[in-house]
Amino acid sequence: MGIGLKAPRLALLAGMAACAFGISAAEAAEKHKIFLSMSFIGNDWQAEAANMVKAMASHKSLVDKVDLQVQVAGPNAQRQIQQINAMVQAGAEAIVIYPISPTALNQVVKNACEKEVKVFAYDAEITEPCAYNVHIDQEEAGRVTAEWLAKKLNGKGNIIAVTGVPGTSVDELRTKAAKAVFAKYPDIKIVGEAVGMWSQAVARTELSKILATRSWDDINGLWMQVGCFTANSMQLEAGRKASQLLPCAGEGSNGGRIQMLPEGTKVEGAASPYAPLGAPRISYASPPYSGALALKLAIEAIEGKDVPKATILPLPIVTNETSKLCNEGTWAEMKAGCNTFKPSLVSNPGWFASIFSDQTPEIGLNAALVGQPEE
Repeated sequence: MGIGLKAPRLALLAGMAACAFGISAAEAAEKHKIFLSMSFIGNDWQAEAANMVKAMASHKSLVDKVDLQVQVAGPNAQRQIQQINAMVQAGAEAIVIYPISPTALNQVVKNACEKEVKVFAYDAEITEPCAYNVHIDQEEAGRVTAEWLAKKLNGKGNIIAVTGVPGTSVDELRTKAAKAVFAKYPDIKIVGEAVGMWSQAVARTELSKILATRSWDDINGLWMQVGCFTANSMQLEAGRKASQLLPCAGEGSNGGRIQMLPEGTKVEGAASPYAPLGAPRISYASPPYSGALALKLAIEAIEGKDVPKATILPLPIVTNETSKLCNEGTWAEMKAGCNTFKPSLVSNPGWFASIFSDQTPEIGLNAALVGQPEE
C-alpha cells in the first residue's frame, strides 16, 4: 500500500492527518523536529531533567514551534551513536543530548553537524568542536566540595568517597578535582570508595558493603556525588544521634537539604529521616534545568540567533548557613532565594532542589515534578 501515490495525493493525506490533530498542514511543517537523547536514566536527576525538557517544549511560547521526540540509550555509547544516526536520518533539526561519553560520540556528532543538525549536550560534555555544551564547571564542583570537607575535618581523618556514572565527563572531572584536593592533605585517607551511579538506592547498597568491614565510628566524613541523605539516614538507623552525623559533601537532593535545617525546625510534612537534623553539609548540584535550557538555546540556534558554544551555568552551593525553605515553591519565591522545599510539596527526598534559573522562567516546580510548564 502507498506505492504509486502521486505527490498531490500525498500532500492531501498529510493535510488531512494534520487537521485530524487540530493543526494545519502548514503549522505541522513549521514545527522544528528536535530529539532528546538520554543515556543512563536510573536516578532521580535524569528523570527530573527529562521532565523539565518536556515542560519547556510544552510551554505556550514554544509548543507551536517544537516537535519533541525522546529516546533512551542507557549507559551504552554505541547504542547512543546508533540512535543519533537514526535521528539525523529522521530529519532532526536539533538533538539535545546527555552524552554517556565526552569523546565516543564525536564522529557521529560531527556527521550530524555536517548535515546542519544542531547538537546540544547538557550537564555532561561532548568535545567535538561543532557541539554546543550547557553545564556547570564540574571541576569547580569537585574542588569546592572537597575543600569544604577538608576544612571541616581540620585536614585529617578517614573519609568515604562515592562517585557517579563512570565514563561521563561529569564523574571524571568532579572526582579528579576532589582527589587533587585530598592529595594536599596527607592526613586525610580515603578508606572506602564506590561507584554510586548518582542514585540514592545504589549509594545505600555500596555504603552497606563498605560498612560490612568497618563501623561509622571509623569514619570522619563523606564525599558523595549523590547519597548524603542516605548516609545520614543510615547513621540514624545505626543508632547515632542527629548531633553525631558526619560531615558530608554532596548532592543537592531535597532530602539532604531538609536534613541541613536546624534540628527541631517545624517543617510541613517532615518525618525522620526526611526532617531537619542540623546535619553538617555542603550541597551542590548540576541543575536539572540544564537540559531545558539546552532545548531553548537549540531553538534559538535553529532560528539563526547567535548562541555560544559553551554555556557555563552558575554552581548552586548551599550550606547549613544558607539553606532557605520554600513555603510554596513558586518561581517568584525561588527567585527571592529559597532553595529547599517542604516535604509536603516534594515527597521524594532524592529529588533535586536546584531548579531555578533566571534564564528559564518557562519552568518551575511543576516542571521538575510532573513535566508541566509555568503559565
